[in-house]
Amino acid sequence: MAEVATTRRAFLTGGGLRPRQGYYPPGVTATSIAHCSGCGECADACPAKIIGMRDGVPTVDFNAGECTFCGECSKRCPERVFPPEPATAFAHHAFLADTCLAVNYVDCQACRDACSIMAIRFKPRLGGPFVPVLDADACTGCGACVSVCPTQSITMTVRTVEAAHA
Repeated sequence: MAEVATTRRAFLTGGGLRPRQGYYPPGVTATSIAHCSGCGECADACPAKIIGMRDGVPTVDFNAGECTFCGECSKRCPERVFPPEPATAFAHHAFLADTCLAVNYVDCQACRDACSIMAIRFKPRLGGPFVPVLDADACTGCGACVSVCPTQSITMTVRTVEAAHA
């Protein structure tokens, strides 16, 4: 989903952008969402209850929990919104903001503890607590780290792929 400005001034100056809350369920793309009828079957099937309907479109709210990639949403969908193969990652990954407690010399490793694939690790820093380092390639975008962050410093950002040099 796109980014939105937090205020009118931010919109006009291009600053203060924040990601719009809610992302498509795993495997769903901007193209495939056009086939969605808005029935809500995927939201009803989600055992983690992180999928909700917004304006007739299923979105994932990581503040409510994490995606386990169980595939229940895909199984219950009557349209061709989800891919035929089970999704194992989202089209986004976590992003750690500068408001992170550990970055600001307060010991916190909640995101590391929540990340089952260890995409967030902490490296030593001279004179302060360890600082988080995110391996964006390893991150599945499941959102486990989002809801446990006490300062809401973790958001999701779209994966970017660099074109090969010719």
